[in-house]
Amino acid sequence: MAGLLALSRTIDRMNEFIGKWVSWLILLAVLVSAANAVIRKTFDMSSNAWLELQWYLFGAAFMLAAAYTLKQNDHIRIDIVYGMFSRRVQHWIDLFGHVFFLMPFVTLMVIYFVPYVSLSFRIGEMSNNSGGLIIWPAKAILLTGFFLLALQGISEIIKKIAIMRGDMDDPTPFISVHEQAELEAKALADEVRS
Repeated sequence: MAGLLALSRTIDRMNEFIGKWVSWLILLAVLVSAANAVIRKTFDMSSNAWLELQWYLFGAAFMLAAAYTLKQNDHIRIDIVYGMFSRRVQHWIDLFGHVFFLMPFVTLMVIYFVPYVSLSFRIGEMSNNSGGLIIWPAKAILLTGFFLLALQGISEIIKKIAIMRGDMDDPTPFISVHEQAELEAKALADEVRS
C-alpha cells in the first residue's frame, strides 16, 4: 500500500500544481475579453480569433482544473443525503462512485478523444469562423483534462481504500453545510468578542 500511496501523492502534487497554475488563465481570459471589447468599441474592429481565444482560455481553465477540484473534494454532491450517513458509509459511496461512474466515464472519454485529437492535428483543422484559430489545441486540452481527471480518480480510489483500511487519515473530512454555517457563525462571534 505504501507504493500506491506514493503514487497517489505524486498525482496529487501534479494536479495541485496544474490546478493552481491554470487559475491564471481566467485572468488572462478576462484581460483578452476586456481588450477585445475596448478595441471593438474604440476602433470599430473585432476578430473571431480573440473571441475564440477567450473560449480556449476559459475551457482550458475549466478542463485542466477539474482534477484539482476532485483532489480538493469540491465537486458538487447532494449533501442533504450524503450528510445523513456515517463517514465510513460516505467513503464507500465515494469509492463506489469513483470506481463505477467516474473511472468508466473518463476512460471512455480518453479512449474516444485520442483519435479525435489525432485526426484534428493531422488535417490541421481550423475554425469555421473567418479569421478563427486552429482547433486541435482546444481538442487536446479536452483530452488532457480527462486524462488528468482519470489520474486523479486513481489517486482518490487509492486514498479511499487506504482511509478505510486505516493506513492514512482522512485528508478531507466531511462537514455538512449546516455544520459549516455553525462553525462560521461561531468564528464570527469569537471575532466580534475579541
